[in-house]
Order: sequence, then C-alpha cells, then structure tokens
Amino acid sequence: MPKHDQNETVTDYDLHLFNEGTFLRAWDKFGGRLGRFGDIAGAFFTVWAPNAEAVSVIGDFNDWNPESHYLNNMGSSGVWTGFVPGAAKGNTYKYFIRSRESGYTVQKTDPYGLAFEMRPKSASVLWDLDYSWGDADWMENRGKHNALDAPMSIYEVHLGSWRRSDINYWLSYRDLADQLPAYVKEMGFTHVEFLPIMEHPFDGSWGYQCVGYFAPTSRFGTPQDFMYLIDRLHAEGIGVILDWAPGHFPKDEHGLAFFDGTHLYEHADPLMREQKDWNTLIFNYGRHEVRNFLMSNAMFWLDEYHIDGLRVDAVASMLYLDYSREKGEWIPNKYGGRENLEAIEFIKRLNEVVYEHHPDCLMIAEESTSWAGVTRPTYLGGLGFGLKWNMGWMHDVLEYMTRDPLFRSFHHDKLTFGMLYAHHENFLLPFSHDEAVHGKGSMLGKMPGDSWQQFANLRLLYGFMYAYQGKKLLFMGGEFGQGAEWDHDKALDWDLLRNPWQQGLQWWVRDLNRLLRTQPALHELDFDPQGFCWIDCNDAAQSVISFFRRGKDPEDVVVCVCNFTPTPRNGYRIGVPFGGAWREILNSDAQSYGGGDMGNSGVVTASDKPWHNLPHSLELTVPPLAVLFLKK
Repeated sequence: MPKHDQNETVTDYDLHLFNEGTFLRAWDKFGGRLGRFGDIAGAFFTVWAPNAEAVSVIGDFNDWNPESHYLNNMGSSGVWTGFVPGAAKGNTYKYFIRSRESGYTVQKTDPYGLAFEMRPKSASVLWDLDYSWGDADWMENRGKHNALDAPMSIYEVHLGSWRRSDINYWLSYRDLADQLPAYVKEMGFTHVEFLPIMEHPFDGSWGYQCVGYFAPTSRFGTPQDFMYLIDRLHAEGIGVILDWAPGHFPKDEHGLAFFDGTHLYEHADPLMREQKDWNTLIFNYGRHEVRNFLMSNAMFWLDEYHIDGLRVDAVASMLYLDYSREKGEWIPNKYGGRENLEAIEFIKRLNEVVYEHHPDCLMIAEESTSWAGVTRPTYLGGLGFGLKWNMGWMHDVLEYMTRDPLFRSFHHDKLTFGMLYAHHENFLLPFSHDEAVHGKGSMLGKMPGDSWQQFANLRLLYGFMYAYQGKKLLFMGGEFGQGAEWDHDKALDWDLLRNPWQQGLQWWVRDLNRLLRTQPALHELDFDPQGFCWIDCNDAAQSVISFFRRGKDPEDVVVCVCNFTPTPRNGYRIGVPFGGAWREILNSDAQSYGGGDMGNSGVVTASDKPWHNLPHSLELTVPPLAVLFLKK
C-alpha cells in the first residue's frame, strides 16, 4: 500500500476516502504530525469533530491558550485541520473543542495521537515513527510461521507484571527486550501475545480500556522503544501478536467519549451505547468514519510496528445486540433479530482488508459463542478470521481437571465432546489470563490433590493440550506453576523456580514446545479430520483416553495416551496402526519433570494382535496422572 507524504496537508481525496470509510492509512494525515509548511517546521493537526463550532490546538507550544491556534473547518467532511509553526517533537497537546450543542467545551486528547503522557496526565505528545528496522528476514518469511499447518504455541504476556525491577517497578520496553526474547526462545514458544499495549488511563483495565489506539503506552517507554522490543523478538524468530479491543472504550472525559459534544464514536441511543459488563461505551459501527478509525488502527500496528497478528477481544459482545442485556434493554435489528448487522459487516471488512494487505499475518477471534463460520472466508458467509479461541474445549477440560480423580469417570464426556465440533473452526486452545484472575486461582491452584498430584495433573493437562488438535496459548506463569492468582501490580513469583516441582513443570512445557516444533504430526493437520484419530475414547471406567495424531505423510504418526487417575495402568493395551518398535518420545512422569519415573524403558514393540480396530497393539505401562507420547 503506498504511503502518503506526511508533510502534505489533508486533501479533498483523503477526506472523501475518510468519509466513505476506506482511508486505510488515515494516521498519515489525521492527528498531530510533524512536518513542514514550505520552509517552516512545525506540525499539522487534523481531527474529526463534525458537530464542533470551533476547534483549536492547545499545548506547551502556546501555553495551552485556546485562542492561539484555531483549526480550519473542511466543510461537510466534519474534519478540522491546520498547521502550528514551531511545534516540535516532544510537545504535549490537546484539542480544545467548542460544540454547537449548548456551548459545551472540552479538552480532548488526539484520537490518532502517536504518544501520550504518563498517566495520570493525559495529553498527547507530538512524536514520529522513525526507526531503522532490522527484521527484514523475519518479515520476508513470517508467512510460514503464521501458516495454519505450522507449529504455533503462544506465550501470553502482560508487560507490566511479567518481571519487575528490584524496586518493584515496571521494566521498560528495552529492559524487556533484553530478557523476554531469550526466555521465550529458550522455552520454545513460537509467538508472544501482549495484552493491549495501547495507551490506557487505568492500570486495572490491563489495557482493555484504551484512549490512545495509535500509541503504545508510555508506561514502558517511547514508540521506538516498543519497536525495538518487537525487532528483538523477530531476531529470535518469535512472532508478535497484539491483543486489540475494538469493541468498547472508556468514558474518561479526555478520550473518545462525547467527543465533540455529541455521541460521535459511540451510539447516541442509550439502549445501544453502553457495555454494562465493563462500564464502557460501544463503538457505532454504522458510521463510516468510526469504521475507518478502527480499520486504519488495525493496519497501523501491522504496517508501522511490524506486528504479526491481532487477537480481537470480546467479539461476541460486538456480534450480539443483546449481549449481557435483559429483555427491553436492547433494540432488535431491522429484521427483528439480535445480530448487530453493522458490527458484523465491520468485522468482515476488517478481516478482508487485513488479509488483502497482509496475507502473512493472523487475525484471531476471542469469540465465546457458537456463532457459525467465525474462521470461514467472508465469500462463504463467514467472518473471515484466521483462528478462533476454543472456549468450549477450555471450559470443559478445566471443569474435568478440577474434579477429584475419583469422580472423573462420571464426566468422561468433558474430554471427548470437543472432538465433535473440532473441525467446525480453526481453533486455538487457550489457557489465558482470564483463567488466572477474579477468584479463579492459578492454573496450579485449580488442580486437585496434594502437591505431587497437583503438579502431575497440570503436566497431564498441558500434555493433553499439546497432543490435541489446535494451536496453543498459555498465560505467563502457567508454564512454571505460579501458585498465586495473577496480580497485575506485581511480578510473577519467579523465586518458585527454586522448587524442583516448579522447575520440572517449566522443563516439561519447554519440551512440549520442542516436541510440537519437531513433530509434524502434532501441527500439520491441526484443522483437518485426517490429523486426529481416536484409539479409545470410551474407557471412562479407568479414565484413560488414547488417540493418535497424523501429519501430511500418512506414516507420520504420534500416539498419545493419557491416564487421568493416580492409579498406574500396567499391561494397558492399545491398538496402533503399525507394527515394530515404538519409542516413548515424551513421558510427563519422568523424574526430571518431578514425576515418579514410571514408564516403558524407552521402547515398546508392537504385537500383531489387532486391537481397537487397528492391526497391531502395544502393551503399555501408563503412569499415574500422566501422558505418554510414542512414535514408531
């Protein structure tokens, strides 16, 4: 996509594209942008405020005087623009808006601002996007890392609490660049996913309530510092996914809410305006300029920051008009239904635009309902995402694993039901931050039994996830058994790694990631029915399941056996497709992981005795609360 010259003023053609919702690089012209007007250095300012009577720029370049620098009204476009001589990089500024509505006046931060002051201050900061990238090799080849047949295990990170300094303060983007890439690479994860880093006023929102959609938060440094972190991750072969929240925004006066004295970005109708779950406002997807704002924001992170994918938050809240609403609290669509037609069209167009310009990137939906076709192409009636979080599988499996093993046999279907719909979408299996907050406890804390059983259960759970079809996601701390529930105001409890069980769990996750990368059978056919075959899904009495994964080569097979009880299963027979020797390539009960070191001495030879409708069979020792991976 060609770039516009940022030194040019906004043109009539730009305004035409903006008003029809197709100005995909709107950030080139909108907002405060450094440039020159002839020989004069300064900054151009462009803002959409169609119901304003007057708009001026205030900042430390004019002593915050609203009478100093008025912007010009660009007619029916609703856009105001102008040039401020002498405005320079690092200057803080806001827009002073006088509305036509009852003389309402307000100071607003820049919706397209590239940088912001540190909260609780709220001004935008004039900045640029100059940076010398060093990731040309990654960018040229990232398509193969994001492909649906590639191994994918995502490490979900909240930058403010992954690690902290000795004085319990945030690490900067550059501090993180010196630590995070090396750790993620050592652990074998293929991608990181950052909880929203867009500027937000309230730490406790974790970034999900944004005011500065075009600015990485100033908490950890400058835009270039964030670029450096991405560059370093790419240098280690690690993809970067951003969590993105286009479904709602906060009510803070300096933000998007009631922007020009009217409900501009949000719905005017109170029955459609508020997202009650989060006390936030809902974007009006029926306005071209609002859709333009959001679509160009998605393109901004992919274009300017070399982001490799976006995880779209709370898609269900966008799709349904009655989301978290009682009868009488919502307005049906024009056909009388509960579907938000404008939001659906926005989502479809968003995915079309992203994949048209960045076919090697990922669009991932956090969508928690049974909406059909979330990851199907729009030309087939789908929403057009690349991946969808499998919330049903996650809830079922966690419900099963939290039960005392004595009673698991009565709930065996929680392990097997997911395969009935596993190929309806391109699923990603998430154990995310949402499962480690709000009284849910940590992943380790969910597991029943004494300490030995808790760790064995968690190793088993992760082994089952890595063996199952779908891409993987694990929230930070889960990989080593963080004991306490996640607290965004403090670092993870890294000292726990002095405990052999915690260290063993960490090694187990590392080796699962390496297995995922090196065994095509565990990732090539993640979304193909040919990639998965039950051996025995009916042994509820012993709470054992067995299946095999297959790669594109039909003879590339990995067998997985899971024992969900603390009772060893000796002489346990399963069918296998091939005879000969089978090697135990991973065993969660190995002593190095904190287990009891029970297993099959490395190799088991298949007999010609048919079993489970397969021509050969293995007689195994299946350790307690453990998973085995075997390969011919």
